[in-house]
Amino acid sequence: MDKLVLFNNTTRNKLLNKRSGESKFGQNVQILTRISNIYEQLKNLDVDYVIFGIPEDVGVFANLGNTGTSKAWDATLKILLNIQNNQFTKANRVLILGHLDFSDELLEASNLNPWKKKDVIKARKIVEIIDSYVSDLIHQIVLAGKKPIIVGGGHNNAYGNIKGTSLALSKAINVINFDAHSDFRPEEGRHSGNGFSYAFAEGFLGNYFIFGIHENYTSDAIFKTLNKFKNIKYNTFEALEVRDELKFKSELKNALKHVSEAKFGIEIDCDTIENIPSSAITPSGFSVAKTRRFLNVFARHENACYLHICEAAPTKKTANQVGKLITYLITDFIRANDR
Repeated sequence: MDKLVLFNNTTRNKLLNKRSGESKFGQNVQILTRISNIYEQLKNLDVDYVIFGIPEDVGVFANLGNTGTSKAWDATLKILLNIQNNQFTKANRVLILGHLDFSDELLEASNLNPWKKKDVIKARKIVEIIDSYVSDLIHQIVLAGKKPIIVGGGHNNAYGNIKGTSLALSKAINVINFDAHSDFRPEEGRHSGNGFSYAFAEGFLGNYFIFGIHENYTSDAIFKTLNKFKNIKYNTFEALEVRDELKFKSELKNALKHVSEAKFGIEIDCDTIENIPSSAITPSGFSVAKTRRFLNVFARHENACYLHICEAAPTKKTANQVGKLITYLITDFIRANDR
């Protein structure tokens, strides 16, 4: 795990804003002090959730998207550490592990031209390297009996989440994906738009449900591909929120039924939340409130085994808002799991 940078007391003390009479989340979370034997340390630690960041946007670059997702982890950490520790947030059940450092990979990608085919191929090879580190870390966390909460980076990291979890459980897992896009593009080299198609083709992904894909941004070829498989289902944002053909609450039940008979991961792509800075920001999407309702329904199920929040791309002006959004989602997952 030479890419893993542990969260430590120095970083915690730098980011914490202590206040007399209050106990902050960051003051009460667990941390590791040794980089060796991560699995053994996690296995023996009395926590339920392991939070870590993936500050990268190579996968987005390799998909010809707008970069910036590498900044979501830092934006989140500043907010998460400073929320209140109380009967609802349960900080003592949480380990903040740290982040995977892909600064070398980001530097290499920054010298590539997304409009040159050879450079895109290079970027997609870099994503394969990122995949290996993500899947390995997820494998160790799940094998140790903990639930990973993964923040930041592109949706390419769904592949590593799925593969690592599947290998730890020795079987394919299901996934619910709250997303404006299917991310089921062809296997043309790894990027942020085909994490699920690769995981499916390689046998790591079983049942798959895409919740709220946008009709304007899903090709006819993709719809035909999705329709070929009985274990892949979806609904569209327009059918739910524009034409009122489907009811949000009923579709939550249908999607839950499709994925919850086995262990499943929860993927939330910030591209689907209205006006949230992301790699593909949308003026027409789900509200934050509906996103939190969605998460609560799936996180409450005993078979929910991880949460991945991705594609947020904060700027200096929007970092606090993005950090607050992701922090709400993290704590919603923890609260729902502990019911």
